[in-house]
Amino acid sequence: MTKEYDSAGRRAFLAGSAALGTAGLAGCTGLIGGEEETEENVFNQIGSGRAGRDQPGGTPMADLPDLEGELHIYSGRNEFLVGTLINSLVDMYDGFDVVGPRYNESSNLANQIAEEGAGTDADVFFTVDSAALGEVANEGLSRSLSDDVLEMVPQEFRTDQWVGTSGRIRTIPYNTDAFSESDMPTSIDAYTDFEGDLGWAPSYGSCQSFVTAMRLLEGEEATREWLEGVVDAGISAYNNEMAVCQAVADGEIDAGFTNHYYIQRVLEGSPDAPLDTVFTDGDAGATFDIAGATVIENTDVPDLAENFVRHLLSAEVQEYFAVETFEYPLIPEGNPVGELPTIPELDVPDIDPSELSDLQPTLDLMRSVEGINV
Repeated sequence: MTKEYDSAGRRAFLAGSAALGTAGLAGCTGLIGGEEETEENVFNQIGSGRAGRDQPGGTPMADLPDLEGELHIYSGRNEFLVGTLINSLVDMYDGFDVVGPRYNESSNLANQIAEEGAGTDADVFFTVDSAALGEVANEGLSRSLSDDVLEMVPQEFRTDQWVGTSGRIRTIPYNTDAFSESDMPTSIDAYTDFEGDLGWAPSYGSCQSFVTAMRLLEGEEATREWLEGVVDAGISAYNNEMAVCQAVADGEIDAGFTNHYYIQRVLEGSPDAPLDTVFTDGDAGATFDIAGATVIENTDVPDLAENFVRHLLSAEVQEYFAVETFEYPLIPEGNPVGELPTIPELDVPDIDPSELSDLQPTLDLMRSVEGINV
């Protein structure tokens, strides 16, 4: 049964859920996937009827202050995904320019900001997981955001120092030529006895975060037994989760463990692929995590930096995350692409957010299981 969206446990989980995510993203198509620059500003194409979608809800950029000045962005989000977005914002405002951005792994950038301290060049840290945002905030290097920015998303997606900008949920992609939806278990524990070939990407950050959620929810011994179970069953390892989804669509394997957006990306390129999504119920297999942004404490342009974050929550940018990166928009008016449940309909686990960034025990556990390379 689906948990209530406003339950205390759910709020506690979602507020820190992105601490799970360190997923590097790859394998996109369209505006964000090509090597050539698009001449048209991406926002001119949003709301143009793609996939039958209406005009996006939320606060349009026309109602926000103009972006004006020079901004340094440290991005733990892949340039492959957000480069077009940032360039389109620069193109939209004559007086606005972004230096860089500086792209790197989110944990590396968090460490760099901490090492640079008051001397950092960063004005905004825009990244794929709130664990890194939390690290910067805990070092006293993040500014508190204004209420009008924070209130653009529900409270479960923000703290005083950072705000979530998009989300994703763990899913089970499966081959519809091999299995029907009714055949697919909705408990992650059942996949040790799954009557089909499975795939995963154990060296991938999002997979390791999923195992972390399982370790926190079920304990280390139960998680070890699960890991040993899927390995003994012959699960196939891939370099990334896009490859897992493609292998499912190609019939190479029957099902796998990935974030939801990889399924949508495969279907974007091959709409008739025998690929669909199933969710587990309230366990680690349905972990929800978020990307987000924070303003650096010692920025010389605090108003511009905060206004940039405000723009990330605009109707147009939230729709960009939906239709171009296939993530969940986090503003209440946003909806995901595809026949997916809305955020209030998701059944996610309750996890103490203070523990979610503790990945090292997970890596140690995974390395101790024969047959897992991380």
